[in-house]
Amino acid sequence: MSEHAHSHGAGASTRQLGLALGLTGTFLIIEVVYAVLSGSLALLSDAGHMLTDVMALALSLFAIRLGQRAADRRRTFGYRRAEILAAALNAGALFAIGLYILVEAYRRFREPVEVQTTPMLIVAVLGLIVNLISARLLVAGSESSLNVKSAYLEVMGDLLGSVAVIAGALLIRFTGQTWIDPLLGALIGLWVLPRTWTLLSASVNVLMEGVPDGVDLDALRADLAALPDVTDVHDLHVWSVTSGVHSLTVHLVSPQPGHDLNRRVRDVAGGYDIDHVTVEIEPPGLHGGEHAGALHP
Repeated sequence: MSEHAHSHGAGASTRQLGLALGLTGTFLIIEVVYAVLSGSLALLSDAGHMLTDVMALALSLFAIRLGQRAADRRRTFGYRRAEILAAALNAGALFAIGLYILVEAYRRFREPVEVQTTPMLIVAVLGLIVNLISARLLVAGSESSLNVKSAYLEVMGDLLGSVAVIAGALLIRFTGQTWIDPLLGALIGLWVLPRTWTLLSASVNVLMEGVPDGVDLDALRADLAALPDVTDVHDLHVWSVTSGVHSLTVHLVSPQPGHDLNRRVRDVAGGYDIDHVTVEIEPPGLHGGEHAGALHP
């Protein structure tokens, strides 16, 4: 992904997140007021879930704006990794919420609570509409940004919560079975946790400068070793600065270094969606030791 494409994508994500934040924040205020006026603890609890959405969207938006700041003398890669930090924080928070939902569902199975179905149904329908719009705004950006994906999963989790509340309110009203409410809550928690864990793992992989998903390091090494006049490949590192921005450094041993070899290396890296490439070409016999932590064949 080029710098221009990344900047364009970040701008689109900013607009999408801003609209989603405006919608969700407005509904949060309405839900809190309605919960206080109706005295519904269920609605107040749902407002707490909505508050986590607002916080996640605000954090994601702040991270993207921070990430658009230019590089300086202290941060030569700029601030783009702020998006990954936000994704990791949001994923961690969402994972904790998923666990809390499971624990709360277990508690309610043991100690059923009275459920007020009418206010649940009204506000849940409104919440579903808001979450559908927010999810539609974020779905495109979630494919290219871990940060936007974390916000998208927050919204999707709350969207499923709205669907569960609607279904639960109707079923409880017609059957009187209060165990339906914690059952649906537990199902939502089980849906959220594995997806959140995947996002958290991807975010940690970027922070640990791991090899990006989709890059086969062995195949990349073999492609570089197959280049004309290359006799050895060592100190090969591939990592991501942020979503879609991959970097590569490598030492090549060649008896005939030149600009043509640099161009060929960049062509190979481009096939792996790596566009920031640093190559050091060494004459035979120079390589006597490797940097700590480098991977060797």
